[in-house]
Amino acid sequence: MKKILTLSFLVITTLLSAQKPLELPLWPKGAPNSNELTGPEQGRGNGGASNVTNPTLTVYPADKPNGMALIMCPGGGYSGLAMNHEGHDMASWFNTQGITYVVLKYRMPNGHYEVPLSDAEQAIRLVRERAAEWGVNPQRVGIMGASAGGHLAASLATLFSSEKTRPDFQILFYPVISMAQGITHGGSRKALLGENPSQELEQKYSLERQVSARSPQAFIMLSSDDSAVIPANSIGYFLALRDQKVPVSLHIYPTGGHGWGFRDNFTYKRQWTGELEKWLREGLVFPATEPASKK
Repeated sequence: MKKILTLSFLVITTLLSAQKPLELPLWPKGAPNSNELTGPEQGRGNGGASNVTNPTLTVYPADKPNGMALIMCPGGGYSGLAMNHEGHDMASWFNTQGITYVVLKYRMPNGHYEVPLSDAEQAIRLVRERAAEWGVNPQRVGIMGASAGGHLAASLATLFSSEKTRPDFQILFYPVISMAQGITHGGSRKALLGENPSQELEQKYSLERQVSARSPQAFIMLSSDDSAVIPANSIGYFLALRDQKVPVSLHIYPTGGHGWGFRDNFTYKRQWTGELEKWLREGLVFPATEPASKK
Protein backbone atom coordinates (compact mmCIF):
# COMPACT_ATOMS: atom_id res chain seq x y z
CA MET A 1 0.00 0.00 0.00
CA LYS A 2 2.82 2.41 0.87
CA LYS A 3 4.47 1.83 -2.53
CA ILE A 4 1.15 2.44 -4.36
CA LEU A 5 0.64 5.71 -2.49
CA THR A 6 4.19 6.81 -3.26
CA LEU A 7 3.76 6.13 -6.99
CA SER A 8 0.37 7.86 -7.00
CA PHE A 9 1.88 10.93 -5.34
CA LEU A 10 4.66 10.91 -7.96
CA VAL A 11 2.15 10.86 -10.81
CA ILE A 12 -0.08 13.57 -9.30
CA THR A 13 2.73 15.98 -8.49
CA THR A 14 4.34 15.60 -11.91
CA LEU A 15 1.05 16.15 -13.74
CA LEU A 16 0.39 19.33 -11.78
CA SER A 17 3.69 20.82 -12.92
CA ALA A 18 3.30 20.13 -16.66
CA GLN A 19 3.65 23.00 -19.12
CA LYS A 20 2.20 23.13 -22.59
CA PRO A 21 4.74 21.50 -24.91
CA LEU A 22 6.22 23.16 -27.98
CA GLU A 23 6.71 21.04 -31.11
CA LEU A 24 9.45 22.13 -33.51
CA PRO A 25 10.61 20.73 -36.85
CA LEU A 26 14.09 19.31 -36.49
CA TRP A 27 15.18 20.34 -39.98
CA PRO A 28 13.03 23.38 -40.95
CA LYS A 29 15.06 23.86 -44.15
CA GLY A 30 15.20 20.16 -44.97
CA ALA A 31 17.46 17.37 -43.75
CA PRO A 32 20.91 16.92 -45.30
CA ASN A 33 20.32 13.20 -45.86
CA SER A 34 17.49 10.72 -46.46
CA ASN A 35 16.44 7.36 -45.10
CA GLU A 36 14.60 6.68 -48.40
CA LEU A 37 11.36 5.86 -46.63
CA THR A 38 8.20 7.01 -48.38
CA GLY A 39 4.56 7.42 -47.49
CA PRO A 40 2.96 8.85 -44.34
CA GLU A 41 4.14 8.31 -40.81
CA GLN A 42 2.39 5.34 -39.23
CA GLY A 43 1.18 4.76 -35.71
CA ARG A 44 2.16 1.90 -33.43
CA GLY A 45 0.55 0.56 -30.28
CA ASN A 46 0.51 2.74 -27.15
CA GLY A 47 1.12 5.99 -28.99
CA GLY A 48 4.17 4.83 -30.92
CA ALA A 49 5.31 5.89 -34.37
CA SER A 50 7.01 4.28 -37.35
CA ASN A 51 7.99 5.24 -40.90
CA VAL A 52 9.23 8.55 -39.51
CA THR A 53 10.49 10.86 -42.26
CA ASN A 54 9.77 14.27 -40.68
CA PRO A 55 11.62 14.39 -37.35
CA THR A 56 10.57 16.79 -34.60
CA LEU A 57 11.49 18.05 -31.16
CA THR A 58 8.79 18.33 -28.51
CA VAL A 59 10.00 20.70 -25.83
CA TYR A 60 8.58 20.77 -22.30
CA PRO A 61 10.04 23.89 -20.62
CA ALA A 62 10.37 23.80 -16.84
CA ASP A 63 8.40 26.39 -14.83
CA LYS A 64 11.41 26.97 -12.60
CA PRO A 65 14.40 26.00 -14.74
CA ASN A 66 17.59 24.93 -13.00
CA GLY A 67 19.65 25.37 -16.16
CA MET A 68 19.61 21.73 -17.25
CA ALA A 69 18.03 20.26 -20.40
CA LEU A 70 17.60 16.63 -21.35
CA ILE A 71 16.89 15.24 -24.83
CA MET A 72 15.14 11.85 -24.84
CA CYS A 73 15.47 9.28 -27.67
CA PRO A 74 12.68 6.68 -27.40
CA GLY A 75 13.42 3.06 -28.24
CA GLY A 76 11.87 0.81 -30.85
CA GLY A 77 14.57 -1.29 -32.47
CA TYR A 78 15.45 1.45 -34.98
CA SER A 79 12.22 0.53 -36.80
CA GLY A 80 9.76 2.56 -34.71
CA LEU A 81 9.51 4.71 -31.61
CA ALA A 82 7.86 4.07 -28.23
CA MET A 83 6.89 7.73 -27.90
CA ASN A 84 4.89 7.56 -24.65
CA HIS A 85 6.43 5.43 -21.87
CA GLU A 86 9.92 6.02 -23.28
CA GLY A 87 9.20 9.62 -24.21
CA HIS A 88 6.41 12.02 -23.36
CA ASP A 89 5.27 10.32 -20.15
CA MET A 90 8.45 11.40 -18.34
CA ALA A 91 8.13 15.10 -19.15
CA SER A 92 6.39 16.42 -16.07
CA TRP A 93 8.55 14.33 -13.73
CA PHE A 94 11.69 15.97 -15.11
CA ASN A 95 10.00 19.39 -15.15
CA THR A 96 9.36 19.16 -11.40
CA GLN A 97 13.13 18.97 -10.96
CA GLY A 98 13.63 22.14 -12.97
CA ILE A 99 14.84 20.27 -16.06
CA THR A 100 13.70 21.31 -19.53
CA TYR A 101 12.72 18.04 -21.16
CA VAL A 102 12.83 17.41 -24.91
CA VAL A 103 11.53 14.37 -26.81
CA LEU A 104 13.28 13.66 -30.12
CA LYS A 105 11.18 11.96 -32.78
CA TYR A 106 14.04 10.82 -34.96
CA ARG A 107 14.04 9.21 -38.38
CA MET A 108 14.40 5.48 -38.84
CA PRO A 109 17.70 4.51 -40.46
CA ASN A 110 16.28 2.00 -42.93
CA GLY A 111 19.89 0.88 -43.44
CA HIS A 112 21.18 4.48 -43.63
CA TYR A 113 23.17 4.39 -40.41
CA GLU A 114 24.12 8.08 -40.53
CA VAL A 115 20.51 9.34 -40.37
CA PRO A 116 19.57 8.88 -36.66
CA LEU A 117 22.89 10.27 -35.44
CA SER A 118 22.54 13.34 -37.67
CA ASP A 119 19.10 13.91 -36.10
CA ALA A 120 20.52 13.62 -32.58
CA GLU A 121 23.31 16.08 -33.40
CA GLN A 122 20.79 18.54 -34.84
CA ALA A 123 18.62 18.17 -31.73
CA ILE A 124 21.42 19.21 -29.38
CA ARG A 125 22.36 22.09 -31.70
CA LEU A 126 18.80 23.43 -31.60
CA VAL A 127 18.49 23.12 -27.82
CA ARG A 128 21.72 25.02 -27.33
CA GLU A 129 20.72 27.68 -29.86
CA ARG A 130 17.52 28.38 -27.89
CA ALA A 131 18.99 27.74 -24.45
CA ALA A 132 18.48 31.29 -23.11
CA GLU A 133 14.82 31.24 -24.16
CA TRP A 134 14.16 28.15 -22.03
CA GLY A 135 16.42 29.06 -19.10
CA VAL A 136 18.99 26.44 -20.07
CA ASN A 137 22.73 26.59 -19.62
CA PRO A 138 24.17 25.37 -22.97
CA GLN A 139 26.89 23.54 -21.02
CA ARG A 140 24.30 21.48 -19.12
CA VAL A 141 22.51 19.67 -21.94
CA GLY A 142 22.24 15.90 -21.67
CA ILE A 143 21.13 13.06 -23.93
CA MET A 144 18.97 10.13 -22.79
CA GLY A 145 17.73 7.04 -24.56
CA ALA A 146 16.04 3.68 -24.08
CA SER A 147 16.91 0.43 -25.85
CA ALA A 148 17.78 1.32 -29.48
CA GLY A 149 17.24 4.95 -28.44
CA GLY A 150 19.93 4.23 -25.86
CA HIS A 151 22.21 3.22 -28.70
CA LEU A 152 21.46 6.53 -30.41
CA ALA A 153 22.12 8.47 -27.19
CA ALA A 154 25.40 6.60 -26.65
CA SER A 155 26.29 7.18 -30.32
CA LEU A 156 26.01 10.91 -29.74
CA ALA A 157 28.06 10.54 -26.56
CA THR A 158 30.91 8.74 -28.34
CA LEU A 159 30.71 9.74 -32.03
CA PHE A 160 29.83 13.45 -31.73
CA SER A 161 31.36 15.39 -34.62
CA SER A 162 32.32 18.54 -32.68
CA GLU A 163 32.24 20.10 -29.24
CA LYS A 164 29.01 21.83 -30.29
CA THR A 165 27.25 18.48 -30.44
CA ARG A 166 28.93 16.77 -27.50
CA PRO A 167 26.38 16.17 -24.71
CA ASP A 168 27.31 17.11 -21.16
CA PHE A 169 25.89 13.92 -19.66
CA GLN A 170 24.11 10.74 -20.77
CA ILE A 171 21.34 8.62 -19.26
CA LEU A 172 20.70 5.16 -20.69
CA PHE A 173 17.78 2.81 -20.09
CA TYR A 174 18.64 -0.85 -20.92
CA PRO A 175 20.61 0.33 -23.98
CA VAL A 176 21.70 -1.49 -27.09
CA ILE A 177 25.44 -0.71 -27.15
CA SER A 178 27.29 -3.31 -29.18
CA MET A 179 26.74 -4.31 -32.80
CA ALA A 180 28.79 -7.50 -32.34
CA GLN A 181 26.97 -10.77 -33.01
CA GLY A 182 26.03 -12.56 -29.80
CA ILE A 183 25.80 -9.34 -27.82
CA THR A 184 23.78 -6.97 -29.97
CA HIS A 185 20.02 -6.80 -30.45
CA GLY A 186 19.59 -8.39 -33.86
CA GLY A 187 16.68 -6.25 -35.04
CA SER A 188 18.44 -3.00 -34.13
CA ARG A 189 21.64 -4.09 -35.86
CA LYS A 190 19.83 -5.04 -39.08
CA ALA A 191 17.74 -1.85 -39.17
CA LEU A 192 20.76 0.37 -38.54
CA LEU A 193 23.57 -1.33 -40.48
CA GLY A 194 21.79 -3.59 -42.96
CA GLU A 195 21.93 -7.33 -43.46
CA ASN A 196 25.69 -7.79 -43.86
CA PRO A 197 27.61 -4.77 -42.54
CA SER A 198 31.36 -4.51 -42.93
CA GLN A 199 33.58 -5.25 -39.96
CA GLU A 200 34.62 -1.59 -39.95
CA LEU A 201 31.02 -0.42 -39.68
CA GLU A 202 30.20 -2.99 -37.00
CA GLN A 203 33.15 -1.79 -34.94
CA LYS A 204 32.30 1.89 -35.38
CA TYR A 205 28.79 1.40 -34.00
CA SER A 206 29.88 -0.98 -31.24
CA LEU A 207 30.02 1.93 -28.86
CA GLU A 208 31.95 0.23 -26.08
CA ARG A 209 34.86 0.48 -28.56
CA GLN A 210 34.33 4.19 -29.19
CA VAL A 211 34.48 5.49 -25.62
CA SER A 212 37.14 8.13 -24.97
CA ALA A 213 38.13 10.40 -22.11
CA ARG A 214 35.85 13.03 -23.72
CA SER A 215 32.75 10.81 -23.44
CA PRO A 216 30.30 12.45 -21.04
CA GLN A 217 29.48 11.30 -17.51
CA ALA A 218 26.84 8.58 -17.48
CA PHE A 219 23.95 6.96 -15.58
CA ILE A 220 22.97 3.48 -16.82
CA MET A 221 20.06 1.30 -15.66
CA LEU A 222 18.73 -2.09 -16.69
CA SER A 223 17.30 -5.37 -15.42
CA SER A 224 19.51 -8.40 -14.95
CA ASP A 225 16.86 -10.65 -16.53
CA ASP A 226 16.65 -8.62 -19.76
CA SER A 227 16.71 -11.21 -22.55
CA ALA A 228 15.95 -8.78 -25.39
CA VAL A 229 19.04 -6.60 -24.92
CA ILE A 230 21.37 -8.64 -22.77
CA PRO A 231 23.20 -6.96 -19.85
CA ALA A 232 26.57 -7.43 -21.56
CA ASN A 233 25.74 -4.31 -23.56
CA SER A 234 25.50 -2.04 -20.53
CA ILE A 235 28.26 -3.76 -18.59
CA GLY A 236 30.72 -3.49 -21.47
CA TYR A 237 29.95 0.20 -21.85
CA PHE A 238 30.29 0.76 -18.11
CA LEU A 239 33.71 -0.89 -18.09
CA ALA A 240 34.86 1.13 -21.11
CA LEU A 241 33.80 4.38 -19.44
CA ARG A 242 35.49 3.38 -16.20
CA ASP A 243 38.70 2.52 -18.05
CA GLN A 244 38.68 6.03 -19.52
CA LYS A 245 38.06 7.48 -16.04
CA VAL A 246 34.67 8.87 -17.09
CA PRO A 247 32.31 9.12 -14.07
CA VAL A 248 29.62 6.45 -14.48
CA SER A 249 26.84 5.07 -12.29
CA LEU A 250 25.44 1.60 -13.11
CA HIS A 251 22.15 0.29 -11.63
CA ILE A 252 21.05 -3.29 -12.29
CA TYR A 253 17.67 -4.38 -10.93
CA PRO A 254 17.03 -8.09 -10.36
CA THR A 255 13.82 -8.37 -12.41
CA GLY A 256 11.81 -6.37 -14.90
CA GLY A 257 12.92 -7.58 -18.30
CA HIS A 258 13.06 -5.04 -21.09
CA GLY A 259 11.19 -1.91 -22.07
CA TRP A 260 9.76 -0.64 -18.78
CA GLY A 261 10.50 3.05 -19.27
CA PHE A 262 8.27 5.17 -17.05
CA ARG A 263 5.62 2.48 -16.56
CA ASP A 264 4.22 2.11 -13.05
CA ASN A 265 4.18 -1.69 -13.25
CA PHE A 266 7.96 -1.88 -13.13
CA THR A 267 8.68 -3.12 -9.60
CA TYR A 268 11.71 -0.89 -9.17
CA LYS A 269 10.27 2.36 -10.52
CA ARG A 270 10.54 4.06 -7.12
CA GLN A 271 14.18 2.98 -6.90
CA TRP A 272 15.30 4.16 -10.34
CA THR A 273 13.47 7.47 -10.14
CA GLY A 274 14.93 8.14 -6.70
CA GLU A 275 18.45 7.16 -7.72
CA LEU A 276 18.33 9.16 -10.96
CA GLU A 277 16.88 12.22 -9.22
CA LYS A 278 19.70 12.12 -6.67
CA TRP A 279 22.32 11.68 -9.40
CA LEU A 280 20.93 14.65 -11.33
CA ARG A 281 20.94 16.74 -8.16
CA GLU A 282 24.24 15.64 -6.60
CA GLY A 283 26.19 13.33 -8.90
CA LEU A 284 26.85 15.53 -11.92
CA VAL A 285 29.93 17.71 -12.25
CA PHE A 286 29.72 20.69 -14.59
CA PRO A 287 32.17 23.46 -15.44
CA ALA A 288 31.63 26.64 -13.43
CA THR A 289 29.43 28.87 -15.59
CA GLU A 290 26.62 31.33 -15.06
CA PRO A 291 23.15 29.84 -15.78
CA ALA A 292 21.29 31.15 -18.77
CA SER A 293 18.52 33.65 -18.05
CA LYS A 294 14.95 32.81 -18.98
CA LYS A 295 13.32 35.38 -21.22
